[in-house]
Amino acid sequence: MDWWELTNKYLVSSGNDKTRVLALTTEFLPFVRMGQFFTKLPGAHREAALHFIRNQVVQNCVVIFSKTYCPYCMKAKSIFEEIGANFKAIELDQRKDGDHIQNTLEELTGIRTVPRVFVNGKCIGGAMDTHKLHSSGKLLPLVLRCSPPCKWDESYYLHRSH
Repeated sequence: MDWWELTNKYLVSSGNDKTRVLALTTEFLPFVRMGQFFTKLPGAHREAALHFIRNQVVQNCVVIFSKTYCPYCMKAKSIFEEIGANFKAIELDQRKDGDHIQNTLEELTGIRTVPRVFVNGKCIGGAMDTHKLHSSGKLLPLVLRCSPPCKWDESYYLHRSH
């Protein structure tokens, strides 16, 4: 059960507010990381999300994990459009497993926000990182060096995941 299901379960349950908060806190604490909400994924969901991410990154030179309403995501996509690079945009807000994918991306990259941009098998960061690479003339050469299948460097992501 993820945090959203958990909160809804207790918000609609009967009982006074103190009972609900205590019950929610007791069951919810294992899912909370300091300073933010974080859903620990059950093994099957995490593995499915990791498999999906890995496949997309390996099969495409440029992958942008994005949300349709995010202005930073739009900026990252516009940079790749500007240089004429093909890219695969994965719109997390339009997928049922979008939260699972975003949580797994956080485990892999250390950052939860979108966009998460991958070029030639490696995460280059978000919109500002993409913009900096483009402004310095380094983005296009990265894209031009790529030809699928891209290499997925397990060690690159493993040490970032905890």
